[in-house]
Amino acid sequence: MDTGLLVLRLVAGLLIAGHGVQKVSFRLGGNGLAGGSEEFRHDGFRGGRLTALAAGSSQIGAGLFLAVGLLTPMAAMAAMGVMTVAGTVKWHRGLWVQNDGYEYPMVLVAISTVLALTGPGRRSLDHALGLPSWPLWVSVMAIVLGPASGLLTRAVLQRPSV
Repeated sequence: MDTGLLVLRLVAGLLIAGHGVQKVSFRLGGNGLAGGSEEFRHDGFRGGRLTALAAGSSQIGAGLFLAVGLLTPMAAMAAMGVMTVAGTVKWHRGLWVQNDGYEYPMVLVAISTVLALTGPGRRSLDHALGLPSWPLWVSVMAIVLGPASGLLTRAVLQRPSV
């Protein structure tokens, strides 16, 4: 089980972090911070550079923390938040990724939910540092607050329609 959780954390965490890197740099096929800012403007967000920087930084941090299994419920909560925002952008296109739908963000939210509930396993920094297992209420709060924060972020940063 610990090896399975390690693989899940590494794959999902590094993919989430990679998306953040793309938003703020030219690495991994990104278009730099200017490109990330334009993407957010195109998707109907206000804030431009600051929004792209906040989203990219959140994705990088949450993804890396998930990958190494550090403060796992909080990392999962942050990942769920940013991926919920991504899902809201793609919602009107339907579920499937071939139509640029919300399937992929939803899968990352589901993986983050699982990691919040199961914990990171023994092959993690949480375990190596001797952090106790997180109580269920912490995981449940992370699962509720992650998507809620993403929906709130979307509502606050949504540009008014003209």
